[in-house]
Amino acid sequence: MEFQADAIDRVIKNTIDVMESSKYQIFEILQVARDELAALNKELQRVMDETDDTLKKVDKLELQYHRSRIRLTEVSRDFVRYSEKDIRIAYEKATELQLELMMTREREVYLRSRRDELQMRVRSVENSVERAESIGSQMSVVLEYLSGELGQVTRIVESAKNRQMIGLKIILAQEEERKRIAREIHDGPAQMLANLVLRTEIVERMLVKQEFGLVQDEVIDLKGQVRYSLEEMRKVIFNLRPMALDDLGLIPTLRKYVHDFEEKTKLRTTLETRGQEHRLSSAMEAAVYRLVQEALSNAAKHAYPSFVLVEITYQAQLIKIVIKDNGLGFNVQKLKNPQGNRESFGLVGMRERVELLEGRMEIISAENQGTTIVIHIPTNVEKGKE
Repeated sequence: MEFQADAIDRVIKNTIDVMESSKYQIFEILQVARDELAALNKELQRVMDETDDTLKKVDKLELQYHRSRIRLTEVSRDFVRYSEKDIRIAYEKATELQLELMMTREREVYLRSRRDELQMRVRSVENSVERAESIGSQMSVVLEYLSGELGQVTRIVESAKNRQMIGLKIILAQEEERKRIAREIHDGPAQMLANLVLRTEIVERMLVKQEFGLVQDEVIDLKGQVRYSLEEMRKVIFNLRPMALDDLGLIPTLRKYVHDFEEKTKLRTTLETRGQEHRLSSAMEAAVYRLVQEALSNAAKHAYPSFVLVEITYQAQLIKIVIKDNGLGFNVQKLKNPQGNRESFGLVGMRERVELLEGRMEIISAENQGTTIVIHIPTNVEKGKE
């Protein structure tokens, strides 16, 4: 009987692991498809706009070419009123318009073909997104059933230490994904570069027209946009995965974040540390950083305080986090029904993160009396098993 229980436990674990792995792969495929769909829609809109402009230009050129042909016929017939120079000018004008009209029509054909191709690709990617969403929903239902019903055997067998390790692995996987996204954005910020390319094309047209004064103004503005784009990209990269978290550790990174938070929100924010500061595991430091980040963000969005205090206390096998503000406060009982209160979603997410780490979180608040969040997280997890 004991052998059968172990066998059932192994089957359940293997099934859940396979389903979880497959679900994450489907979610990755879905995200890639959504990104591709957004890019295709953007490209399609650009092509449609350019097609409309080209059609208008074709109509205008056709009218001009028709008038030039009439003018050429008129000057060619009347040798008394018009000289040979007039005839040559009329002929060159008609030829120039004919050539430009031919090139514009070719551009129109290409844009129509490109538009049709993009529309087909958009429909194909939309179908892929719908299929991936459907499969992901079905797998979530199956996983919920396995975890909720058959998974009872696994949860009985697991110890508290193993459950914490699973939570740390999930958080570590999230942080690794943030690193990957940060590198991709850093290596290829395509959207911001597209705007810069457009502005350089404007500068090229001004140079052709010899509008040097406007070119200088445009280049100055372009330089400012490049600097702004670089600053924004660095902020995005830091928010996705602070490089200093690995290099300098938790407290220096938090000091940098608190300083930036204070400058951005204009809220007086203080970070204090107690106890002997020491390095934690990479996943643990990332988890604490995200908890503080979420707490400060919630305070700025919903509490409207004038002061926020962040206190980190290091103990032998525990880290204590206190985030206190003097804002509006709220009724803590509302957290029991987050569906009816969108402002509590962030706190519920924080509680779930803390529970994954086998910690506990206490919220002390009342209306117009500020909010204090106290988090205790055990740190006695073997680093070698991270």
